[in-house]
Amino acid sequence: MSNRQILQAMSGLMAGMFVAILAGTVVANALPRIIADLGASQSSYTWVVTAELLAMTATVPLWGKLADLFNQKLLLQLSLGLFVVGSLVAGFSQDVVTLIVSRVIQGIGAGGLTALAQIVMAAIIPPRRLGKYAGIFGAVFAVGTVAGPLIGGVLVDTSWLGWRWCFFIGVPFALAGILLLQRTLKLPTVRREVRIDWLGAFLIVTGVCALLIWTSLAGNSFDWASWQTAALVIVGLVLLVAAVFVERRAAEPIIPLDIFRNRTVSLTTLASFFVGIAMFAGTVFLSQYFQISLGKSPTTAGLMSLPLIGGLLVSSTVAGQIISATGKWKIYLIAGGVVMTAGLGLLSTIDADTHFGLLSVYMAFMGIGVGMLMQNLVLAAQNDVPAHELGAATSVLSFFRSLGGTIGTSVLGAILANRVASEMTKGLSEAGMPTAGGGHGSAVPDMTTLPEPVKQIVEHAYGIATGDLFLIATPFAFLGLVAVFFIKEKPLKTTSGMERLAAEEADAVSGAGAAAAVPAPRSPGDADIADTAPGAVGLQKG
Repeated sequence: MSNRQILQAMSGLMAGMFVAILAGTVVANALPRIIADLGASQSSYTWVVTAELLAMTATVPLWGKLADLFNQKLLLQLSLGLFVVGSLVAGFSQDVVTLIVSRVIQGIGAGGLTALAQIVMAAIIPPRRLGKYAGIFGAVFAVGTVAGPLIGGVLVDTSWLGWRWCFFIGVPFALAGILLLQRTLKLPTVRREVRIDWLGAFLIVTGVCALLIWTSLAGNSFDWASWQTAALVIVGLVLLVAAVFVERRAAEPIIPLDIFRNRTVSLTTLASFFVGIAMFAGTVFLSQYFQISLGKSPTTAGLMSLPLIGGLLVSSTVAGQIISATGKWKIYLIAGGVVMTAGLGLLSTIDADTHFGLLSVYMAFMGIGVGMLMQNLVLAAQNDVPAHELGAATSVLSFFRSLGGTIGTSVLGAILANRVASEMTKGLSEAGMPTAGGGHGSAVPDMTTLPEPVKQIVEHAYGIATGDLFLIATPFAFLGLVAVFFIKEKPLKTTSGMERLAAEEADAVSGAGAAAAVPAPRSPGDADIADTAPGAVGLQKG
């Protein structure tokens, strides 16, 4: 494909990726209004957030396997269609149960978009040229992640729109993506026998969901050390162990376990997990820090995140262009790991009095590091696996990045709540105010209703607690750097995934033909008989 054809095809992919990211972030600032209008509880608030993320994370491996079996363009359009259905149901919801079900449908569609977009890119673009296009996808990912809360805040604050438009706004992008993909993306349909490991898919999805539900609700709905924790962890681990046994014996496993024998895949998967923790922690908790500790509005908080998105946008684009030009990629992974670790370390020093100029520098550092790592980890893995495993390898990386973000957000959120509670109790005691229940609530305080002395204590508590979160996240970023360091750099291939797959199939056919053409080995007795056969004797005499 020419550069123009690739860019045309990518327009549909980018629209799909944008709506997938937007689905998970646009409701962040709208949820208080949504829950109030539907008359729902605090537990429902949590489920509206986690339902979409759980469905997306758990179904990514299944979508990746389907991409190795079915036409990827049709799968992309199916996932966009699911997203449209989920969005419309969510927008017209009259009760919280309907809303949660619609978020699950949205999440299934978003899981397909998250996995398939990068798989299709690898199918049509050679790894040597993939870097510059992957940078564009990294930028779209960053824009959707950071701009989502800003868009949601504006929609809720606009009287003639309201929170329902947080769900409707993605529908035009999804429909445009379906049409653009139909017109611009040309992928061959590979005819092959299809055997889907449904038992393995069920065990993987339910096992992962059990663990994600535990990390999402522990510390809020029940204690970390409780019977609910024990039950969810045991059930999740038992299901995943069973999934391993099933996958080892399945003809078409959802996650081919042999893929982890590839050193590059194993190390990039580990690094992607840590990148997920860093990126989601930065976007989720910085937004809360802006609004509570610095006293900014949702719209202003979204604008204050621009240094983070700017750093990610510039680094992913520039690094991608250089990688495509030079073919060298490991140095940018190492540099990204160093800068991301440094950025998290610098952010661990913030508090309620940190100047925004200094904070902008810290955010830019983290964004630059994540930008150099996120898409180029996928590039390294895709370059080092056979074409028929591109879907599985890509979805595994996407799955673990989402898993890292989900677990990191849940665990760090619980740590934040406990740290805020202790700091508020300490501040109230020093101010001579009553502390009974004052710092131990799990709800986020409404800063507009607090008296000035209490407001200052809350701002200080959230400032200190947010800095501590980044301090906790810094060692995980360093572990990601260590994983990247041991990845072996290999030359980037100059053929696309489709071309590589055709070559692999041709080699398989020629190999089978050569094996059939080679006569079966004969025993010594057979040789003696053949040598004394009449035809053989006559030939020798002639």
